[in-house]
Formats: sequence, structure tokens, C-alpha cells
Amino acid sequence: MKEKSLFEQKEIGYTDCNGVYIPNLVLPRQYDYQIGRFGLMHKKWLKENHRSIYTAQIIKGELDKYLMDVDTRAKEMYNDLVTQLAEQEGVAEQLKATDMLEWVQTMNNISNRAREIVYDEIVYNIK
Repeated sequence: MKEKSLFEQKEIGYTDCNGVYIPNLVLPRQYDYQIGRFGLMHKKWLKENHRSIYTAQIIKGELDKYLMDVDTRAKEMYNDLVTQLAEQEGVAEQLKATDMLEWVQTMNNISNRAREIVYDEIVYNIK
């Protein structure tokens, strides 16, 4: 009986790249959460500015969980800030009904300010 090669004995698949066998390793997805804009921006920032933290998160298999947490906190903060700023500035449905253009301008201004605060405190910052 022919003896099985090392590659046949293991259940891991391998890819032949010019005579070098590379294992097909993929980390399983642990969460069914679609990481949003804030989480993806944080991931890019980590990868470019804090490579060691980014690599450590990947090695531990915790990057998805970490990005999910950042994205969730950022979304909550953004929504809360938009609501609070709109109340402070007196932006209400009445303004929307009477002067749509002014309402859109004011809400865009509020949205941009809230987004900048979230970027500064969560996205481009480490816990």
C-alpha cells in the first residue's frame, strides 16, 4: 500500500505556488454584522497608523469584534449628537414644512459637525 504524503494526511488544503505549498487558512467569521462606514474608516486608520495593533487583532482573531464595537459606538454617538444639536438649534418639522432649503442646509451642517466629533473621539482614536 502506498504511503500518503504529508499534504494528503492533513485536512488543510494547500495551494501550489511555483513548487511552494501554501496552506489555505481562513479565519471563520464569528459575527453576522456588516461593519459600516465608521468601522471601515477605523480599520484603514489602524492599518496605516498603528500596524502593530492591527496585526495583533488579526492574529488573535478579534479584529471583527473590535471593529463591530467601534462602529456601533460611533453610530450611536453620531445619532445622539445629531438629535441633540437639532434640538439646541430649534430645527423641527415646522421648519421643514415652511422652508425646506433652510432645513436641509441646517441639517447638513449639524450632520457634518456630528461626524467630525465622532471622527475625532472614536474613529481616529484608540480606546
